[in-house]
Amino acid sequence: MRERSQMSRPSPQIRNLAQRLISYERGDKFSEAKIRTFPAFEQLRPHLATLMGNAGFRALLSRALALSNEEVPWLRAVHVKADGSLEGLEQSETQVDPDEFMEGRVALLAQLLGLLVAFIGENLTSGLMREAWPDVPFNDLVSGKGDKNEKGK
Repeated sequence: MRERSQMSRPSPQIRNLAQRLISYERGDKFSEAKIRTFPAFEQLRPHLATLMGNAGFRALLSRALALSNEEVPWLRAVHVKADGSLEGLEQSETQVDPDEFMEGRVALLAQLLGLLVAFIGENLTSGLMREAWPDVPFNDLVSGKGDKNEKGK
């Protein structure tokens, strides 16, 4: 079980990127009321839905949520609804410490970004992120090593 858990964890670079994006969300762009929600997923949803359709986005988010459950147990109460939004956050918001809630946001976003890199590569993932967050500087986005899925680098 330990080996499986380690394999499903995103790299430290991806986790760091998820923390940076969530820190960006906490800035002036988002109201304090959204701190206890998951605006990064709403920011990414239209871009990912264009790429893979709404069903593909739901499947990707569902898988990221399942992987995050190993690391952050309170996320087990959260589910992906048919429209791709997250259900169960309201109950968790009142029952989970703010630091644990933040840890859940980071873990889930890191899993989603890790899956994107695995499925479509670092360059396409970087492009999607630049579209979703045009004001955030992204350099050495994920691995800093380039994309091994793409030729010619």
